[in-house]
Amino acid sequence: MLKAGIVGLPNVGKSTLFNALTRSRKAEAANYPFCTIDPNVGVVTVPDERLAVLQKIAKTNVIIPAAVEFVDIAGLVAGASKGEGLGNQFLANIREVDAIVHVVRCFEDPDVIHTMGNVDPVRDIEVVGTELILSDLDAVQKRVDKTQKKAKSGDKEAQAELLLLERLAPHLNANKPANTLPVHEEEAKLLRLFQLLSAKPVIYACNVAESDLATAQENPFVRLVAGYVTAHHDAAYVPISARIESELVDLAPEEATAFLKDLGVDDSGVSSLIRATYALLGLMTYFTAGEKEVRAWTIKKGWKAPQAAGVIHTDFEKGFIKAEVVSYADLSRLGSVAAAREAGKYRLEGKEYVFQDGDVALFRFNN
Repeated sequence: MLKAGIVGLPNVGKSTLFNALTRSRKAEAANYPFCTIDPNVGVVTVPDERLAVLQKIAKTNVIIPAAVEFVDIAGLVAGASKGEGLGNQFLANIREVDAIVHVVRCFEDPDVIHTMGNVDPVRDIEVVGTELILSDLDAVQKRVDKTQKKAKSGDKEAQAELLLLERLAPHLNANKPANTLPVHEEEAKLLRLFQLLSAKPVIYACNVAESDLATAQENPFVRLVAGYVTAHHDAAYVPISARIESELVDLAPEEATAFLKDLGVDDSGVSSLIRATYALLGLMTYFTAGEKEVRAWTIKKGWKAPQAAGVIHTDFEKGFIKAEVVSYADLSRLGSVAAAREAGKYRLEGKEYVFQDGDVALFRFNN
């Protein structure tokens, strides 16, 4: 399972958000258990309204949603790249995740001290970003020293790597993250091998006060974040209220809905954040639906039918023959597999078929 790391400065609401995320059950009738792997890692179900529709069509009581793993990473302080605070632990933990959820404080509260004296989300983003870039610069320089000898000896792979490193170093020196360096397909593969911290995809969680959630897009701090991350990081942002979400944890679904309605919103933003993180990881969902259960299966975008079958069981991939496929849109509109067949929307796909988000599938395979 791919991991998303929650990062941020101290007192931005990072741990509150993590606790809320990992204790919530967003999908109706979800029976994917939250499991604490260690004190700061949790598996979170991905909210997906399509499951309830498929449940009615399949006439089953069991729903198993998709899930994503979140890691609450130690709070960062300036100087982390030189080992300040929990810097070494922070950088080691972030190296292990596949994407970053950067929590940014977008609320004023005299009772919650800001470690840098005042609320300034752009400065906070830059503090974290700079530490990642400084760590990457050190890694790039070491890699240059190691690669130069091989490149001089005529090693073609080393020469290609060195060319990329020589473009990457000044980019990082300009305080630009590695994930904004323009690269072609082969360079992108090389970049992944470098395992740079600032190369990881990132989404920004704008943590707003309870009273600001209904009008979060008008919050001046959120506006600052929106403008900055769009211009400098080519990244998305999601307004959330960690405090509201933590209050929702112990409420029944109907009570939670009523509570949010009183605040003038349909959601605290956390469901949107989970879905956005899932997409950020390059993941998508297909479904199996029968009397036993309706289940969401997680695959990488671009996977072909045998790979998609393999997440159910390796035998499905090895012995793959065909996939019986109908899109969720067609199945939900027509109301049954029989109706989808009759309408010509139920089809057989072979090994080269690239699965689409929302496909509902049944696999044929040799044992």
